[in-house]
This record gives sequence, C-alpha cells and structure tokens, in this order.
Amino acid sequence: MSSNLFSLDGRVAVVTGGTGVIGSALAQGLAEAGARVVVLARGEAALDQTAKRLSDGGHEAIGVRADVLDAASLEAARDQILERFGTIDILVNCAGGNVAGATLQDDASPFTLSIDAYRQVVDLNLIGTLLPIQVFGGAMRHSAGCSIVNVSSMAATRALTRVAGYAAAKAAIESVTRSLAVELARRGTGIRVNAIAPGFVIGEQNRTLLLQEDGSLTERGATIVARTPLGRFGEPEELVSTVVWLTSDGARFVTGVVVPVDGGFGAFSGV
Repeated sequence: MSSNLFSLDGRVAVVTGGTGVIGSALAQGLAEAGARVVVLARGEAALDQTAKRLSDGGHEAIGVRADVLDAASLEAARDQILERFGTIDILVNCAGGNVAGATLQDDASPFTLSIDAYRQVVDLNLIGTLLPIQVFGGAMRHSAGCSIVNVSSMAATRALTRVAGYAAAKAAIESVTRSLAVELARRGTGIRVNAIAPGFVIGEQNRTLLLQEDGSLTERGATIVARTPLGRFGEPEELVSTVVWLTSDGARFVTGVVVPVDGGFGAFSGV
C-alpha cells in the first residue's frame, strides 16, 4: 500500500478551535502529514503562539482570528485564506465545548436547567460547526481531495450525567455529519464529511471535573477510567492518525461515518 494514500501534501487545512488541546494537536498532525495549516480561533495571543510553533517546526502555517458564531468574521477569514493559499481543501471543526451554566449540579433537578445556558451550549457546538461548514465548505472546489471532519463526543450516544445540553448538541453534529455527507455525495461534489468521537481527554474545560489538584482522579474521573477498557484517559495526539486518515485519499470511499477514538468506552457495557 502506498504511503501517498495518507499524504496531505499541497492541501490547505482549516482547523477551528485550533488553539485548544485537541485542535492544536490536530493542527500539528495535519501539518506533519504535509498540509498547509490555518489555525482559527478568537484569541490572538494563542493563535500567534500556535502558528509560530508550527512554523518553527518547518511547516507552512498561519493563524487567523475568527469567531465560529459570527458569519462575517468567518467570511473575512475565508477571504484571507483564499488570498494567501488560493484554496481550502480540508475543514476540521474543533471549536466547541461545554459551558458552566449548562452543567447540572449533582443536587439540582434537570427541570431547573437554564434554557438560556442550554441554548448557549447548543449554539457553541452545533451552530459553531454549521457556520464554518457553510462558509469554508462553500469555498471548497468540488474535488475528491476535499474533506470535512467534525468533532463529536461519547456524550452523543451514551447518556452522561450533568451535561445534557452538550450531549444534545454533539448528537446533532453526528446527524448533520451523516446528512451533509449524503447530500454532497449525491450531488457529485467529491467532498466527504465524517466525524470523530473522542473518548475522555483532559482539557482545560474538564480538568477540575476529572482531576483533583494533586493530579489524582475525582470520583467522576475514576468512574470514567473504570469504564474505559484501556484503563486511562486519552491523549490529544491519539486522535491525529484518525483525522489524517479521514482527510486523506486513504479514506476516499469513506463518508458519513463517526469514528470513535475512545479506548473502548463506547463498546463496554460496564459488566
């Protein structure tokens, strides 16, 4: 099998949320596979730092400031990218996460969850994926080399306590992934749409839920590890090979799938 099947040489990859724990790891992995990488995020300092790290590693990369919930800022980013590189071939939607107000407290009733907080977390994850798809996907040339990868979660298919809004948004992302894959394939665009569903990876948003200050597991963290057959949390870098595969010619007959990268969490009944 030719290694060229998994090369991204000459392709331009846009990574939203590209300064986060997962986004920055995927940006690094795409760059190492040969892509020219555009890191998209709101924070200018983090953008500059992430893009510099990629450039210092010998990769062609830029940081572009944009808000995934603001169509105008995404359109300005798109125009800047096209002016610089002339094309957009890959879109990886990493922007998202939970919000504090949408996390149900252990002693609270789900009937009291703020609908505004629920709406906020759905907007951040679902609309924050749909808008970049419309803006950047709409700029992709119709080619078998073009690919969109969304980021789902174990919460999309397994009921996790306390995070119902986040789970609903991620389930919607999986539905959008399948629907868009079908629509684009039937229209002969050549653009493939897939998703990954990471297991539990430590990031800034979930650190205090899963780890004590001394690094030991919280009760919730211990429960998750006990229900993960590989017996640990994942590392951001462990998501890279799946995304590189999905965006490469090695997956040219793969569209509309959600690939779990979860240490076996989704397969385990707990018994």
